[in-house]
Amino acid sequence: MSSWVPVPAGSDFTIDNLPYGVWSRPDGERRIGVAIGDRVLDLAAVSAAGLLDDAIPDAARVFGAKSINELMSRGRPAWSAVRRLIRELLTGDDRSVEPMLVPMSDVTMHLAFDVGDYVDFYSSIHHATNVGRMFRPDAEPLLPNWRHLPVGYHGRAGTVVVSGTPVVRPCGQRKPPDADAPTYGPSTRLDIEAEVGFVVGVPTALGTRVAADAVADHVFGVVLVNDWSARDIQAWEYVPLGPFLGKSFATSVSAWVVPLEALTGARVPQPVQEPVPLDYLRSTEDWGLDLAIEVLLNDTVVARPPFASMYWTVAQQLAHLTVNGAALRTGDLFASGTVSGPERDQRGSLLELSWGGAEPFELADGTARSFLADGDTVSIAAVTGTGPHLGFGNVTGRIEPAVD
Repeated sequence: MSSWVPVPAGSDFTIDNLPYGVWSRPDGERRIGVAIGDRVLDLAAVSAAGLLDDAIPDAARVFGAKSINELMSRGRPAWSAVRRLIRELLTGDDRSVEPMLVPMSDVTMHLAFDVGDYVDFYSSIHHATNVGRMFRPDAEPLLPNWRHLPVGYHGRAGTVVVSGTPVVRPCGQRKPPDADAPTYGPSTRLDIEAEVGFVVGVPTALGTRVAADAVADHVFGVVLVNDWSARDIQAWEYVPLGPFLGKSFATSVSAWVVPLEALTGARVPQPVQEPVPLDYLRSTEDWGLDLAIEVLLNDTVVARPPFASMYWTVAQQLAHLTVNGAALRTGDLFASGTVSGPERDQRGSLLELSWGGAEPFELADGTARSFLADGDTVSIAAVTGTGPHLGFGNVTGRIEPAVD
């Protein structure tokens, strides 16, 4: 299917994609839109004209909101119906929505959804193995529980920010291995984590759980994530309770939320899991996703992590997240954890790329990096490797100096 809207060759935002976002003109109000090519379809205007009423009776209220949470809460039948109508509007002979298309160059993007809870997983076997080898060189790199459950931690929802938001270098306690006592100051080992995030639409009641096969009934869409990490702060504080201040200062997400339905063609079998997971972590469907990720540090591509290599899937992550009866809320975000592949140029963190700082790598301008310097810009992008071509835009952040 092709759209009558011009879509540049190689665009992330084809008619097969149609991701949702929240945008505004300068000094204007926030509005919900969908991306097509290099334009944004103003869904507030489309719904006000009554063109989405066949999908959602109160569409004008849903799309007149300042976030997509109300749409996400309506559930899978509504998501599919809205998507189908938008596709018809952008491919049929009736071009009545043409005046409702706005050039992307004229808009500012905002965080598309109000974040509920934020959970970050640790689901790449290659990343977990690399980290284990660095920090436990004389022991088995994977801890005993790793192959039995998707390890994760609860993050800070209030510091999830949209792509383009500057990231201020965090301060905290650090204690190098050779120091007698900790000191306080700006992180000197500021890092990235290239991840994929999943946004919950349909909530659940406290005390219930979501089966692995029901993931598509609850997950609305997918974003790119950069889970910024202060490795020196993290290393001193995380024993015995896990990540805290080393992770909670900023988590960046892409502005566009790609519907999970749009990624149907990118679904592939996941890697073989040994031992076989417990029953609640088993799914009758394939939930691996073939996404080719690219990480740029300033103007240099430093890594191309393959998401299809992830050991634990979105379905298993959601099943594990709720197996104890934890409730889901509309807008909950859970991320995959760092995506890394088996090769050096597939490592999704600077910690791995520089092997803990011992092996600095060179950028295109001739400078070397182990961790991030003030003024560095990191941009993470991804496209499908299987099925129709589509992408996520990018998630970008620039490092600003620590605040005195």
